[in-house]
Amino acid sequence: MLFRQVTDPKLAQYAYLIGCQRTGEAIVFDPERDVDRYVQIAAKEGLRIVAVAETHIHADFLSGARELAERVGAHVYVGCEGGPDWQSKWVGPYRHTLLKDGDAFKVGNIAFQAVHTPGHTPEHVSYLVTDVGGGASAPMGMITGDFVFVGDLGRPDLLESAAGVQGVADPSAHALWRSASKFVRLPGHLQVWPAHGAGSACGKALGAIPQSTVGYEVANSPALRLVGDEAAFVKDILSGQPEPPLYFARMKALNRDGVPVLGTLPKPEVVTDLQARAAEFERPGTVVVDLRPWAAFRDGHLPGALHSPAGKMLPMVVGSYVKPEERIALVCEPAMAEEIIRDLVRIGYDRYVAVIPPASVATAPKLETTPEITVQELEAATETGAFVLDVRGAAEHALGGVAGATNIAYTRLAPRLSEVPRGSRVLVHCALGGRSAAATAMLRRLGYDAANVAGGFEAWKKAGLPVSAPKGGCVPCCGGSCKSAPGAATSTAARA
Repeated sequence: MLFRQVTDPKLAQYAYLIGCQRTGEAIVFDPERDVDRYVQIAAKEGLRIVAVAETHIHADFLSGARELAERVGAHVYVGCEGGPDWQSKWVGPYRHTLLKDGDAFKVGNIAFQAVHTPGHTPEHVSYLVTDVGGGASAPMGMITGDFVFVGDLGRPDLLESAAGVQGVADPSAHALWRSASKFVRLPGHLQVWPAHGAGSACGKALGAIPQSTVGYEVANSPALRLVGDEAAFVKDILSGQPEPPLYFARMKALNRDGVPVLGTLPKPEVVTDLQARAAEFERPGTVVVDLRPWAAFRDGHLPGALHSPAGKMLPMVVGSYVKPEERIALVCEPAMAEEIIRDLVRIGYDRYVAVIPPASVATAPKLETTPEITVQELEAATETGAFVLDVRGAAEHALGGVAGATNIAYTRLAPRLSEVPRGSRVLVHCALGGRSAAATAMLRRLGYDAANVAGGFEAWKKAGLPVSAPKGGCVPCCGGSCKSAPGAATSTAARA
């Protein structure tokens, strides 16, 4: 048996290619949309992809299952538990099998058994993997998808918090408890192969280790330690979850109804003469996404540009601030463009009009700057009625902040703009200044008088400026079950 974990460090996502070397057949679990990577890995190993499987309808990226069905004729395996509202609707034209709890299938001499593990989503299935061709008669591991992560479990609130399905978070948490109660009884040697690692918004405390075992997770996972107390488990799993990015709702709908076929990656032209063409990038429906370092962007950028660093923040910024039908011009080195475009097609951004080299920005006939203030200036401004916007997560803000600040996570800012006054100066901060820089650029694009706070809340604390008391005197991610005094919580906040 050949086993490959294929990692996307930006979305902290893991796909799995498992192949039978004797028959030359392979299957991919939970692929992303740019499937050429999996085809190339399989070919390098002398395998051909004949099947693709999903653990659930994903919310954090666009699935490549349909793409593999189109490109290589892969047989599609998806779960059909959880009720009709939670089924993949796109599979009809393709060779497919709808799996119920306990159903089994083989790819070459490798056997897979579906295990219904609801909680993160109603239809979620995990897969037990047995290397029959290697002489095994019992599973060696489980592909757990968004059910069990290293050190955490998949959050059960996303259908409500991200997709807007009201009233499902609590019953989903109880369903997750039932699934977890079964998981802890599995053999301890079984390997655990999750769909995400540290940095994913599909949980609150995912570990950075790429795989684990049942025994290790039973002994060390904080959530699994609570399976003996259903009420405590539910309270813990629903508390302290990070705000999901806006694009999650759209991913969920597209993955259920059918992801548009990508084919080849977009290849926009490189534009170096902005003196002649700058006006193209100010047209309605076009967005400039500038990936230069913040200082360079701050001191001069194309009018109305958004700012994001390359890397993990990019999908969050674009997914929260850019509409999928808008045309995108990227300010980045041309050698970086393919990687950046891959990052963005994975969340459904396919329309690109240009790549603008950073050195060419200076040739534009008009540039804008973005104001930035110190924390000392922020303190003075709070005394004159300025509007302070904290774009950290709610859990961070609850540990302490600038007195009077309004907290809206930067990934949830767009639908809550009515809470940000247009008639006042808006002073934006986060922990260190990165998230607030992106939010400030977005607000200024929309006409707000916004300024970034250099160094963020960490600089505020380092300067010895007053910190508001944590709300409730308790770290939110503990579920309110701890006995920490307010002073202890403030100390924790100072280290955060």
